[in-house]
Amino acid sequence: MRRDGRGRGVSVAAATALVCALGLSAVPETAYAAPGEPGPTPGGGTGGGSGDRSLEAVRQEVEGLYRKAESATDAYNLAREKQTRQEKSILRIARAVVKAQKEMAGLRKRAGAMARAQYRGGGMPAEARLFLNGDPGDFLDGVTLARKGEKATHGLIGRLARTQVALDRYAESASQEWERLDGSRAKKAAAKKEILRKLARAQRLESRLAKDERERLRRLEEDKARGAQAKWLDTGILRELGGGATARGGRAVDFAKDQLGKDYVWGAVGPTTYDCSGLTQRAWAAAGRAIPRTSQEQWRLLPKVSVKDMRPGDLIIYFRDASHVAMYVGGGAMIHAPRPGRQVTVAGAGSMPILGVVRPDAR
Repeated sequence: MRRDGRGRGVSVAAATALVCALGLSAVPETAYAAPGEPGPTPGGGTGGGSGDRSLEAVRQEVEGLYRKAESATDAYNLAREKQTRQEKSILRIARAVVKAQKEMAGLRKRAGAMARAQYRGGGMPAEARLFLNGDPGDFLDGVTLARKGEKATHGLIGRLARTQVALDRYAESASQEWERLDGSRAKKAAAKKEILRKLARAQRLESRLAKDERERLRRLEEDKARGAQAKWLDTGILRELGGGATARGGRAVDFAKDQLGKDYVWGAVGPTTYDCSGLTQRAWAAAGRAIPRTSQEQWRLLPKVSVKDMRPGDLIIYFRDASHVAMYVGGGAMIHAPRPGRQVTVAGAGSMPILGVVRPDAR
């Protein structure tokens, strides 16, 4: 990677990818059969088993599996976040219980001292002892002390009752949080099992391909993305896009650019590997803005803007289930972590179905 005059990384591969993202051809392409047609065989004829007809079917199945795994990943990450919050809630409750138990122990100690004092007075109520006192001055002083003692007794009894209620409430809250925690753990385990099953299936399908077939599979994916991007650009969208990045948005974009070429790894949040939402979350964290971990939560909680108003740094949410996210970097292009077996790359912003756009630094 070379550096430009401002010290920022400039990748030749990234520049080439950006040209491709806009639906253009950066280098002469090797001819190969279009999807649905028999592919060439080493002998020059056409064959069936390894042709592009079957390869297109593999592409569709692999893409579908990775899409479903990505959707399940959001469910997994959300359950993990809930589990973390519930564990913190249980810890807060436990600390409150300890504090209340200490208070209860102190109150009981005071109540015991008062009971022993009454026992030493012969068990006679303070009011009765007052009336048996023959000295008027002592009687009046005793009335004042008795009232204070009665008030202290009532206050002590009230605090004991309130503390016991608080302890009962904490116990109930802890029980409810444990139930929720168990539910989150179960959802997380189920989502992880589903993810790993789909990832393993997709990886098995790809591993059965010969080296040249894997390369053609990559080219089929790129062709599909370029076709979608060209169609998106044909709407004239670039004439409407032109807003510049904010200072924070620019820092987020710079961070994303610095990650180009790093591998996609399921559940990764950097610094050497990423999944799609891990990349966008870390990019905005580097810009000083905390955003949710998952693409679905990013879509649900961050301010939405129109596609025609998006600016560099905005996040593009893809597919109806909001299962993929990328960062818009300008010029009709975005940066994203595509899927397992691929690297963080520049692609066309319209290369996948856009659900909408969110702006972490909306103001």
